[in-house]
Amino acid sequence: MQTKNSLMGRSMRPFWFLWSGQAISLLGSQVVQFALIWWLTQQTGSARVLAGATLVGMLPQIVLGPFVGVLVDRWNRRLIMLVADSLTAAATLLLVFLFASGVVQVWHIYLIMFARSLGGAFHFSSMASSTTLMVAKEHLPRVQGFNQMLQGGMNIASAPLGALMLSLWPMQQVLMLDVITALFAVIPLFFIAIPQPVKKVSEVGAAAVKPSFFRELRAGLAYVWHWPALMLLMAMAMSINFLLTPTSSLTPLLVTQHFQGTAWHLGGLEAVWGIGVIIGGLGLGVWGGFRSKIVTSMTGLLFIGLGVAAMGLAPSHMFPLALVSMAVLGIAIPMTNGPIFAIFQSQVAPEMQGRVFSLIGSLSAAMAPLGLLIAGPVADALGIRFWYVLGGGVTLLMGMVGLTLPLLRQLDGDKEAQEKENAAAPLSSEEPAEGMLII
Repeated sequence: MQTKNSLMGRSMRPFWFLWSGQAISLLGSQVVQFALIWWLTQQTGSARVLAGATLVGMLPQIVLGPFVGVLVDRWNRRLIMLVADSLTAAATLLLVFLFASGVVQVWHIYLIMFARSLGGAFHFSSMASSTTLMVAKEHLPRVQGFNQMLQGGMNIASAPLGALMLSLWPMQQVLMLDVITALFAVIPLFFIAIPQPVKKVSEVGAAAVKPSFFRELRAGLAYVWHWPALMLLMAMAMSINFLLTPTSSLTPLLVTQHFQGTAWHLGGLEAVWGIGVIIGGLGLGVWGGFRSKIVTSMTGLLFIGLGVAAMGLAPSHMFPLALVSMAVLGIAIPMTNGPIFAIFQSQVAPEMQGRVFSLIGSLSAAMAPLGLLIAGPVADALGIRFWYVLGGGVTLLMGMVGLTLPLLRQLDGDKEAQEKENAAAPLSSEEPAEGMLII
């Protein structure tokens, strides 16, 4: 029997209603993203064009992420999601018109991709911060498990669904899928009340006023800087992105040059990875992880390191070992990411979460192009397998060290978050602040 406070109880119904709509919208967005990349591939055949599209999609998160986070903490998060999702759909609708008119250019697609990515940056920070206020703390790891499972399922379904739709419909009709599915994300926002964090204000005379934009930005940076455990987790996330992002880009070369495989072999690796993510996310959603979230996450990190290293060490005649390694890697990703994100959601002060989440995302994402820039020449000089062994070995070492650090184990409690919240408070009240900005 479901209780009121259970994961599927009455108190959770608004969240799951919102979550389901967002999931449908995400599927439409990923299908359209695949379609746009495929169109660019077919029309230009240029690696530079595709690299440019990737960069355009990453720029809002890398460059604007910290500023987006401040705005998310200042404004009404329900309204942010509503506007962000609506404007993203409107941008896609503009692209529909351009395709239907036969006047679309590559720069049009770049511009729309940038707008969609910017809307996604606002949406992600708002949804992640709102989840904390809508879900009981003990359920956060399970919710993150389901999020990871959803992402894995989308990765499996979006490409073949996009290819099927492109074979049946013209591009403008495929793009309409994103507009239609966006309604499932936008409409629930008119009916669901999303709690807002309690704002800290300074009293000036009889009026309660709010800190300026840049003072809040500094407060967010100081909040992270003076929290050693959070800084350490950020450094680990940046290092992992730097080391492991290139492995996904190098996988086609590993398949063709080392395993002497074909597109079917590459597809098999991607399929077992996606299935592994679904299994890992579902397992975490049902199980919830060990009592210690850090132990759960660092254990997952150990298996990520093992999976990546095993990919590089597998002999050329043992492709099944690569399949097993990729499945292990997929299962371990939700086990690592879910608890860590649950820690951020449960320990970071609600009024700081937009800034903290955006900062973590920006710094981590910035490591991906840097890793790609370095890994290419290194792989050419030392062999493709070297980067897998290096990345997997360092990741494995980080997981082992993470299990032994008392600093990280403190994140399983609540005391540390409150201490850091108090430490950050003086920065927000050093001087009178400007009036509240309302969108």
